Amino acid sequence: MSDANQPSDETASQPLSQEDQSRVDGFLARGVNSVERRPFRPVFLIIVLIAVVTGFSLLSQGIAQWAGIY
Repeated sequence: MSDANQPSDETASQPLSQEDQSRVDGFLARGVNSVERRPFRPVFLIIVLIAVVTGFSLLSQGIAQWAGIY
């Protein structure tokens, strides 16, 4: 097996040419990548998920009591 297709450490650490860097900058400046977003907060997502599940559980318990099932 040959490692000819894999870049060596020397070529991987070299900076991009001006043309390639302008392509990268152009790609990052358009479409989905152009919008600044807040960092992802998984703890907040878990808290919201727990709140929604608890809310639906309480709602279902209330409907069951109102219907005389529970």
